[in-house]
Amino acid sequence: MNRALVIAEHFQGKLNASTAKCVSCAQTLGDVDIDIAVLAADAAPVAAEAAALVGVRRVLTLERPENAEALAAVWAPQLAALGAGYTHLFGPSTTFGKDLTPRIAALLGVGQISDVMVVESALRFRRPVYASNAIITVEAPAGSIVVATVRVASFQPAASLPAAAGGAAAAEAAPIEAVPASATLPTTTRFVSRSAANADRPDLQTASRVVSGGRAQARAENFKLLYLLADALGAAVGASRAAVDAGYAANELQVGQTGKIIAPELYMALGISGAIQHLTGIKDARTIVAVNKDSEAPIFEVADIGLVGDLFQIVPELERLIRAGA
Repeated sequence: MNRALVIAEHFQGKLNASTAKCVSCAQTLGDVDIDIAVLAADAAPVAAEAAALVGVRRVLTLERPENAEALAAVWAPQLAALGAGYTHLFGPSTTFGKDLTPRIAALLGVGQISDVMVVESALRFRRPVYASNAIITVEAPAGSIVVATVRVASFQPAASLPAAAGGAAAAEAAPIEAVPASATLPTTTRFVSRSAANADRPDLQTASRVVSGGRAQARAENFKLLYLLADALGAAVGASRAAVDAGYAANELQVGQTGKIIAPELYMALGISGAIQHLTGIKDARTIVAVNKDSEAPIFEVADIGLVGDLFQIVPELERLIRAGA
């Protein structure tokens, strides 16, 4: 039987949806026991969320003050020690996972498999290459642990058990077990400070709705139109690389091959031409809406709904209609 350990991604006491998608990936192994590892100074709230995911056997918590921040150098030796007894160790292909998982693989002496999008067997996986223009099959060597990042855009999140009466955890929730912190931690890395963008809106990588702007915004001030529309929709805000390079939007908003790969239910591309690098980041979106004054823009080839026109006229009208409940 396969034994898979999923690394919980979390922030401010909330479990990231990428963890549930990693559980879904692990479930496709077939005959598998799935555990989730939660590292934190206080793991209780995150562990409770993880324990409610359907298909999880148990949740293992590693609590120590050093785990308060997700520092890859600090978490990696602990997870390498914990993961040594498993056949598979999965982390999300997010900024968090891309930073942490390669270190774990190196400590375990194995190569990492990146961006798993299909599990063919316990050792064979499919992943995208060349900006998702090709899919390759890779095979891990038998007899060693498989360390991989999961392309979260390719999997639906595992379902959560409903809470019991009074908000208590469901009776069927997985047991939560504390694990002794035995690994020696490095002394060369420490947390100093965090600088983050406005967190009032949904997280770009997990949001069900995303509104993105491109170079056609012409200047940073015009992104205010997108923020107003996003607020009306309850959506996250993204940007094309051209908009980021021009200074119209922050780096963390970039969507595409060199930015974030996302799979929202609704993706609105406003003033984005649709370069292949950008399309790589949104190919798994359920519905794509494009607004562009160029009727020949490549974005219209992939859009489910396309509007040819001036975004500075269309976007305010869309916002007005949404707020009016039209």
